[in-house]
Amino acid sequence: MKILYIPLDERPCNRLFPQFITETREDIELISPPIELLGNKKKPADVNKLWEYIFSNIKYCDYAVLSIDMLVYGGLIPSRLHYLEKEEAKRRINNIKELKKYNKEIKVYAFNCIMRSPQYNSSEEEPEYYAEYGYNLFRKAYLKDKKNRVDLTSRESEELSEIDIPEEILRDYEERRNFNVDINIEAVNLVKEKVIDFLTIPQDDSSPYGYTAIAQQRVLDYIKKYELELKINIYPGADEVGSSLIARALNDFLDRQIKIYPFYSSTLGPTIIPLYEDRPMNESLKYHVRVCNGVLVENPEKADIILAINSPGKYMQESFDQKDKLDLTYKSFRNLQDFVFKIKEFIGRGKKVIISDSAFSNGGDLTLIKYLDRLEIFDKLIAYGGWNTNCNTLGTVLSSGIYAFDSKDKSKILKHLIYRLIEDVIYQANVRQNITNNFLPKYNLSYTELKGKEEYVEEKVEKLLLNEYNKYNLSNEYKLNNFKAYLPWRRMFEVGLKFNIE
Repeated sequence: MKILYIPLDERPCNRLFPQFITETREDIELISPPIELLGNKKKPADVNKLWEYIFSNIKYCDYAVLSIDMLVYGGLIPSRLHYLEKEEAKRRINNIKELKKYNKEIKVYAFNCIMRSPQYNSSEEEPEYYAEYGYNLFRKAYLKDKKNRVDLTSRESEELSEIDIPEEILRDYEERRNFNVDINIEAVNLVKEKVIDFLTIPQDDSSPYGYTAIAQQRVLDYIKKYELELKINIYPGADEVGSSLIARALNDFLDRQIKIYPFYSSTLGPTIIPLYEDRPMNESLKYHVRVCNGVLVENPEKADIILAINSPGKYMQESFDQKDKLDLTYKSFRNLQDFVFKIKEFIGRGKKVIISDSAFSNGGDLTLIKYLDRLEIFDKLIAYGGWNTNCNTLGTVLSSGIYAFDSKDKSKILKHLIYRLIEDVIYQANVRQNITNNFLPKYNLSYTELKGKEEYVEEKVEKLLLNEYNKYNLSNEYKLNNFKAYLPWRRMFEVGLKFNIE
């Protein structure tokens, strides 16, 4: 089977993770454009050249998994900065109608993000004025939406009246948001016209009130009007969706539904609303399993895959809080030892186990990995993830597990496991904060400003990553060769890795 894949942007999570996932099977070929065609952070991709690439490759493929944000705006970040004319945007999205003229049998799975509204001041991924007015833009919309739906406290009403944003900034921001929702609606129309076979509309960094919630409601109302709910899903996420739809393509091609039995590390786990999301963990789980064309089962004996979800005890914290700011409920409201022993028992019974490590946001659980390493079972998993948001983690873990479930290539599965260990746990939950706090200030650098000294920082990252990896028992069995770390967006938030296993 051949899958044509157009990623959301050029970062490893969108460009490389789907490749790692599909490489575990020899019967799947992922056809994706070279990185040179994908733009560079705020610099948009050459959309016309991308469409040329698609039209020249589509006739050989069975499925197309397409990022509409890439094919309309030139990438995720450009979707928040553009000044596109409406007619040009419609022309670009309507190119999807041409695909079935080139290949009548092609199945098209697409995804188109609802534009996010971050809760902080930073222009790194937003318009320049977001550095000064970002939080105010978020907060004003949040309070106005809450007032319309459930009313405000007197203190909130006073806060709303005091928020001051220049009219030209508010107009620029809201016009672009409305423009992008119109494109969301155009994508829905392509489902209505049976051009797109399945559509996902993820919410990037969502919140119960405010701009993303308002946009979500408008799109949901339109979907409901035309009774398209069974062909379109809206839920929190973004960077994992390409992987999820690639997993859906495999299950559809094989005409199967993978049965998944989930269990949590804490009693409240299913009900906890993670950071950067707008609903309980268990509700997101239902969407992510269905998007992959899987089904949840209540009996582990009937399951193809056991999904172990490492959840917070009561409240979710950032991964860098776990060393010295850990909330007591991470211990009193969950039993991590019991969770790990259950994983070991399932592996001992021959079950295929995957771990969605969502106890923290933006990094894995150091204690969980320590326990798995002591019991020597980390390399017995078929998939692991613990990066960014709960839904980012969940989507990539499910996708990895679905491909690895009946894969014969154990070496590729192992390499992907170790990649996730180094990036999600060692880097995100440990090394990243270490370098940000203790290394960058010495050279007048910051988290987002490396000032041309990326190579110097990357060398430090490589050294610390290898240092930490070699502390695990796992390293005694699996040595890393030709190890290289790089910072794809010249900042500390994410890392890319290259290595071989000896």
